[in-house]
Amino acid sequence: MLPAAVFIAALFLLPVGILLSEAFKVGGEWSLAGYSDFIASPLNRSVFFRTLKLGFLVVLVSAIVGYATAFCIVNLEPKQRGRIFGLVILPLMISPVARTYAWIVILGRTGIVNQAIVGLGLSDTPVRFLFTETAVFLGLLQLFMPLMIISLISSMENLPKDAIPAARVLGASWLQVFTRVILPLTREGLVLGGTLVFTGALTAYITPAILGGSKVLMLETLLYQKVNVSNDYVSAGVIATILIVMCFGANVVLKRVAKA
Repeated sequence: MLPAAVFIAALFLLPVGILLSEAFKVGGEWSLAGYSDFIASPLNRSVFFRTLKLGFLVVLVSAIVGYATAFCIVNLEPKQRGRIFGLVILPLMISPVARTYAWIVILGRTGIVNQAIVGLGLSDTPVRFLFTETAVFLGLLQLFMPLMIISLISSMENLPKDAIPAARVLGASWLQVFTRVILPLTREGLVLGGTLVFTGALTAYITPAILGGSKVLMLETLLYQKVNVSNDYVSAGVIATILIVMCFGANVVLKRVAKA
């Protein structure tokens, strides 16, 4: 394990540690002024809460759709299950850049959605979908939902086959079956999938940059601007620290919710 540990420490932990230490250096002196300045800015607070909100919504919708999809796939015949599972993981084989640019074809002013809206007479002019929170949400959801589905399928395959029929025979409704049987027995998959989706939604750069642009800033796009435009490494270190804390915090919260 020593070569792998040295490799990770040299090429990952060391650069990240240097970047995070920049957040505590203001004018060459150790200080927490970088954090106080970040919190004091209305723009930074707005970007922080927007990032948190979109990450939460992506996880919530991914879990709802993921449970329904995983339940259906697990109950299919083995041959059909393999085909449908292949369709689920197919988007993961395509570059995120190509998948994100596809949304421009769909949501653009001359895209499929606007053509349908104008053609049906719902609006005289094209509706602006790009560079909105909705566009960023759809892009992130399409990007990371397969990770939630794969995690839930893995958990549901280990679900006892007689657990759901037994609950139904004992008079449980489908809502009770989900909350008292399926959810407790698949909580590890939910925690894993939720952590992957939330972390991905928080740290993805390409999708918010293309679909949100400068009108819908998120922490990762703001981090890019601080480093490459403003050359402000103090603020960049603050944002990087916040992202790392949010990612670890999400895992802790999901585990506690799963236990409850």
